[in-house]
Amino acid sequence: MRTFVLLSLVGCPALAGSCIPPPRPFVPRDPKVATEFMEILRHDFELYFRDIQDYFRCLDEERARAFDEAREVSEEYGRFLGSLHQ
Repeated sequence: MRTFVLLSLVGCPALAGSCIPPPRPFVPRDPKVATEFMEILRHDFELYFRDIQDYFRCLDEERARAFDEAREVSEEYGRFLGSLHQ
């Protein structure tokens, strides 16, 4: 039973389309605070830029998946309509 649940989750289209954007880095308004935490802030920005690239890739993959799905559904609909006229 566990194997079935795992396989059904892995193949679930809803999971494939869940691209979550990374949170924007926080920048303090106070220049003194920004200077004090400069290394942490720099690291946060580097993580953001890395993660936003992953997000863009996810969106590209989801767009391709959705396009393929729409094509398949369109073909299925055509077959369905064709079967009504027989």
